Amino acid sequence: MASKIRYLKTSDIAKELRVHVNTVRLYEEWGYLPPIPRAKNGYRQYSPMHMEYARLAIMAIRWPYLSDKPQLEEMVKSAANGDLGMAMERAYQHLAFVRTERTYAESAIEFLERWAAGHLMDRPRQRVNISEAARHLNVTVDMLRNWERNGLIDVPRDPVNLYRLYGTAEFGRLRVIRTLVQSGYSLMAILRMMLHFDAGKTENLREALTVPESEDEPIQIIADRWLVGLIEQEERAQAIIRQISHIIEMAHALHQPRK
Repeated sequence: MASKIRYLKTSDIAKELRVHVNTVRLYEEWGYLPPIPRAKNGYRQYSPMHMEYARLAIMAIRWPYLSDKPQLEEMVKSAANGDLGMAMERAYQHLAFVRTERTYAESAIEFLERWAAGHLMDRPRQRVNISEAARHLNVTVDMLRNWERNGLIDVPRDPVNLYRLYGTAEFGRLRVIRTLVQSGYSLMAILRMMLHFDAGKTENLREALTVPESEDEPIQIIADRWLVGLIEQEERAQAIIRQISHIIEMAHALHQPRK
């Protein structure tokens, strides 16, 4: 006599994955789960496979994530629609995206360390005004003013008309700031690093850029761990790939003829 199938309830999924039951229902509504059969009384009948699809959704969609959230959502939906090959392809695309972002972050730090070691970025030049500086660095005047307003740089002024004057030292510092900003580091993290540099602490600027001074610092600083976060994102991307592989193995096992 065949054994009776034991289906899971919404609360079973929620308890196992430590989410609210409404989250599981939303995953169904958003297309993150395969179709869920209903019993005669209308109750949802989840299988162990549904549990694994929900686990994949939580791994992929939970914050924090990079700017490729739509890609991750399509990956989860592809899996739920039975196109596990496309889901795996999108998972590897996400991994490649994270690795690219990490390369940018690492390269920006190397650029910073070269500058901190005293390597000049620009040939000696006459001082120029803010408009010429912005044009030379391919940034906006507002960006230069914002970086100065946030304490990242102190620009000398013309003693007569008080206009800002940018020279070789300012251009080198601004190139570092621009590179770090473009690589994803926040102004707060860059400020923390610059304060170390200005205090004569030119070594271990990588740590100053990614690690807060103490637990007493504001939460926005503690949360700013861009490079560390990218390393964690890469680990999560690998875990997503393993989860899709696990689902593929379960799907193959279900279609194997019983002996």
